[in-house]
Amino acid sequence: MSYILHIETSTLQCSVSIAYKGEYIAGKQLLANEFLHGEKLHVFIKDIFEKTKIRKNDLNAVAVSKGPGSFTGLRIGVAAAKGICFAQNLPLIGINTLEIMAAPFFNKNEYNYLIPLLDARRMEVFSAIFDAKKRYIQKTNAVVLSDNSFFDKVENGSCLVIGSGSSKFKTLKPKINADFNPEHFPSAKDMCELSWDLYKKGSYENLEFFEPFYLKDFQTQDIRK
Repeated sequence: MSYILHIETSTLQCSVSIAYKGEYIAGKQLLANEFLHGEKLHVFIKDIFEKTKIRKNDLNAVAVSKGPGSFTGLRIGVAAAKGICFAQNLPLIGINTLEIMAAPFFNKNEYNYLIPLLDARRMEVFSAIFDAKKRYIQKTNAVVLSDNSFFDKVENGSCLVIGSGSSKFKTLKPKINADFNPEHFPSAKDMCELSWDLYKKGSYENLEFFEPFYLKDFQTQDIRK
């Protein structure tokens, strides 16, 4: 069997899902006005196990959204994922939150670039840039927004800007050619293919030492070269 449990808690949306060989089977999610993850997460996990009749000892791995995002949300999600992995002797797969956000739009060819933005504070966001083929154009970074943000990276191509930080970026009337979707949140449902690719590669986290990626160390490398 090749079942993976997914946990995503980096924003106000709390979500879980189960997939088989990268194919989504079932999940639950809730978007609230406050953090209810500590109350809802384990209930959601229990519910989808009951719904699918899959047991914890049927799992091959657990995947978790590792950040960036809310300190509180990430801490809760990672603690739950590590707890299951330790109890069931499973590998842990960590996935960048911004890549999870962009995943539903990969290979659609509707836009040249995907720019997920998570609101940080004031005019700061957590950001990355991908092309439509899933390649990083700019690694995860913390950015103070201006009307000129990202212009030097996207080469006047068409962009889709998604996530909670996109609305305040839009108010600046940015120079890039972009559509905006501030209602798009990272979801465990969108982790399935990403986690399966990492599972097949054996790309696991060090379970004992793994911590959420709070963006204390910025990664600004341009990997187009």
